[in-house]
Amino acid sequence: MISISEEDLSQFGMTFLLGGFMLFMLFIIGELAWKSRAGKFGTFVLFFVLAFGMLGFIAKTIIEKLWGI
Repeated sequence: MISISEEDLSQFGMTFLLGGFMLFMLFIIGELAWKSRAGKFGTFVLFFVLAFGMLGFIAKTIIEKLWGI
């Protein structure tokens, strides 16, 4: 039987599963821009606005690693 602690499972989920979900959301934003024929500026605005929350989450993770929190 495989024994995985709750901390290990949580770390795996926050690292790989959430990262995969973020990549999927970027794919959805790109698909939305392509189907709406947004153009270069419209695509930039879509990615900037819709992916801004993901950027904050990534920055939080990097800051935690750098400061050793």
